[in-house]
Amino acid sequence: MSHEIKTAFIDANGLRFEVDMCGEGEKFALLLHGFPESNHSWRFQLPLLAELGYTVWAPNLRGYGQTSRPKGVGAYAMNHLIDDVSGLIDAAAARGLKGPTTLIAHDWGGAIGWTYALAHPRPLERFIVMNLPHPAIFMKGVRSFAQLKKSWYMFFFQIPGLPEKLFTSRNAEPIAKAFYNMAVDKTHFTEDVLNHYRANALIPGAMTAMINYYRAGFRKNPYQKMWQKPPLLHTPTLMLWGEEDTALGKELTYGTEELVSDFTIRYLPQVSHWVQQEAPETVNAMMKAWLTGEPVPHASEQGRLLTAA
Repeated sequence: MSHEIKTAFIDANGLRFEVDMCGEGEKFALLLHGFPESNHSWRFQLPLLAELGYTVWAPNLRGYGQTSRPKGVGAYAMNHLIDDVSGLIDAAAARGLKGPTTLIAHDWGGAIGWTYALAHPRPLERFIVMNLPHPAIFMKGVRSFAQLKKSWYMFFFQIPGLPEKLFTSRNAEPIAKAFYNMAVDKTHFTEDVLNHYRANALIPGAMTAMINYYRAGFRKNPYQKMWQKPPLLHTPTLMLWGEEDTALGKELTYGTEELVSDFTIRYLPQVSHWVQQEAPETVNAMMKAWLTGEPVPHASEQGRLLTAA
């Protein structure tokens, strides 16, 4: 059975979200993308989740695509991003999807996802996070010289105007290169896919909005105390990690099991930061097993072939 992906607009938290939707199941899954991606990054996971009995929403986060683009750095602070998630969950509930949400997130979406799971403004059934560490571990790890070298771009993004000019130059070629050059296996980063991300970055105001997530993150964080001294997370959590992540070191995953009572982690060797796009077969097999209560397979040294857990 094929599960078609459709796009609709959902009003939530005072904004209008462009949302890719798939499936008509009773369970609800919400997928949060990263930077400089879009909901297109979940194109391989939406049909899988629909097949597993979920109604799946993958929104373009605020500022991305055709979603509302509020002005000003302060509009991209974490408290607003958390309220967006609650608003989308409430909008789904208004459509009859009233059970606990399965939250699935990558990169910046992962930062939002971890914070949401820890603050739990709405109940979550499960949490899947890809290539974004627990905030308490990240806050400690980012102080290391090795991670500071990898995170140099976060400081560059604080310069007004310059990052936008760089990323949108030459038909947003630097955006395309961010995906293509970082990926180990470039199979799924076709010209069509790269053109999609180029076009998103070239929407007037979009690049500034996307970078404003990082600028807002350098300002007052309303969740800083919770990040530094987090409560033990009881939401069952699966972490999937592409080991060839040039932005975030694998060591940022160590110790997560002490912060989450029901924690499963799987590493994907020879797979980059763009894990769910680069290795969708492996990621989907791991997700399916975990969501259905089966043993979660491990990746081979190539990050592709699967072995028994």
